[in-house]
Amino acid sequence: MSKNMSTLDRRLRAFLAAPVAAVVGVLVGPGGVAAVVLYAIAAVMLATSAAGYCPLYTALHLDTRRGRPLPH
Repeated sequence: MSKNMSTLDRRLRAFLAAPVAAVVGVLVGPGGVAAVVLYAIAAVMLATSAAGYCPLYTALHLDTRRGRPLPH
C-alpha cells in the first residue's frame, strides 16, 4: 500500500471535508440515517488523510502527488 495522496489533498480532507461532513451530520439530526452516513464519510476522510492512501484513487488509477507516474 503506497501513498497516493498529496499533502494538499490530505489537508483538505482532514481540515475541510471531514469537519464539514461532521457539522452537517449534527445539523441534520445526530441520530438520523443521513447523519450516520455523514459521520462515516468524515471518518473515512480522516483515516485516508492520516494514511496518505485512498483505495478509490487506486481503483481509478489516480495519484495526486506531483511528479509521480500513475500506476498501470
